[in-house]
Amino acid sequence: MPSNTEITTSQLTRLVGLTSAPTIVDVRTPEDYEADPRLLPGTQRRDFRSVATWAADFAGRNVVVVCQKGLKLSQGVTAWLLHEGIRAETLEGGFEAWRDAGGLLVETGRLPPRDAAGRTVWVTRARPKVDRIACPWLIRRFVDPGAVFLFVTAAEVPAVADRFQATPFDIDGVFWSHRGERCTFDTMIEEFGLASEPLDRLATIVRGADTARLDLAPQAAGLLAASLGLSRMYRDDLGQLAAGLALYDAFYRWCRDATEETHNWPSGPKPA
Repeated sequence: MPSNTEITTSQLTRLVGLTSAPTIVDVRTPEDYEADPRLLPGTQRRDFRSVATWAADFAGRNVVVVCQKGLKLSQGVTAWLLHEGIRAETLEGGFEAWRDAGGLLVETGRLPPRDAAGRTVWVTRARPKVDRIACPWLIRRFVDPGAVFLFVTAAEVPAVADRFQATPFDIDGVFWSHRGERCTFDTMIEEFGLASEPLDRLATIVRGADTARLDLAPQAAGLLAASLGLSRMYRDDLGQLAAGLALYDAFYRWCRDATEETHNWPSGPKPA
C-alpha cells in the first residue's frame, strides 16, 4: 500500500490526459534518463540537486515526482516540495513501474526545441477547424502542457517558423502533417509513441471529420459540426482553441470511458 505521499501507477494512469492531471516532474539522474529518454505524458525534466531553486515554479499545482525506482530522489524532492507548501506525491515504483505497467511514454527524440521558458512553440495556419485544434489538444494534454501555438496566414507559416524558432504543423511539405490518408493528429500519435485504445479511437473520429470521410466513425459528423460551429463563433483563433480543448476533452473521455453507455428518454411503465 502506498504511503500518503505516494501515488500508484494505476491511479496516475486515470489522471493522465485530463484537465485534472497533476504536473509530472522527472528527476531521474542523467545516466538513467539517457538509458531510456522517454517521459511520462506532459512531464518536465528537473535536476533534483537544485530543487530549492525551482520548487517555487510549481506553487499552486499538484505535482507527481518521478525518479527511476520511486526511492530516494523522488521521495527527497517530494519532501522538499511539501516543505515549500506545494502539493506533491511520489510515483510508487518510479519510472520503472510505469514502464513495466505499459504506461504511455512520450518519445522525446521527436520533441521540438524548447524556448527560454521551457516551452515548445508551434505554428500553423489561421482559422483552424479540426486537425489544427486536435493537434494542440494532444500536445497540451500529453506532450507539453505549456506549449505555445501561433496561428498565422498560410503563406507566412514557413517564415514565422524560421524567424521565431517555431515548429510548423498541418501544412504541406513539413514533418508534422498529413501522410497519405492519415491526418496530422495520426502523425503525432505515431511519432510521439502515444498509441493507445482511447487515442486511436479518437484519431479515427478526427480523421473522418478532417478528411471528409464521415463513414469512418459515427461520431465524426458530430465532431465536424461542432468544429465548424466553433469556427463561426470565434474570430479569435486562440479563443476558439480554448473552447476546442474542452470539446476534445469531452470526446477523449467518451473514447476512454463511455463508449458502451447509451442514453434514451425513459418511456415509463407500459400500460397494462
